[in-house]
Amino acid sequence: MEGQRPKPDRTLVVILAVLGVLVVVALIAVFTRGEPAQLDESTPEGVVQRYSAAVIDGDEAAAMEYLDPAVAEDCVRMPFGDRAGMRVTLVDTTERDDTADVDVLIVTTFDSGPFGSSEYEEPGVFDLVRVGGEWRIEVAPWPLAICDPTVVPG
Repeated sequence: MEGQRPKPDRTLVVILAVLGVLVVVALIAVFTRGEPAQLDESTPEGVVQRYSAAVIDGDEAAAMEYLDPAVAEDCVRMPFGDRAGMRVTLVDTTERDDTADVDVLIVTTFDSGPFGSSEYEEPGVFDLVRVGGEWRIEVAPWPLAICDPTVVPG
């Protein structure tokens, strides 16, 4: 009897195996989640999504394509700063016949400070108009604006 080893508890082995599988599944979910789903470009939300992504990526030319042509023509460009720490979340949309308002939450993350990164969030509203059957941005919230609303072209 002295040479026999105690058998491991099967319940403990099963619990550890289940925990291991859960950890692997959680890691796969975190690392494989991709970009948010693209909204339909024919909707106000889809236009705001694409415009915001272009601004955050620093692609001013692509962002200009989503502006009302009258606004783009008279656009006095604002300094195009680094917006890499910015994300935009859709809050609500009010759509009328030829105008729409898209409410968003703009969150900016800063990586400095004695306690690590910090965030600043603010609401914003995009005003859109229908031009030739397509939605175009007439006014963007200031953190995402590429045209200076205070300068009147002369």
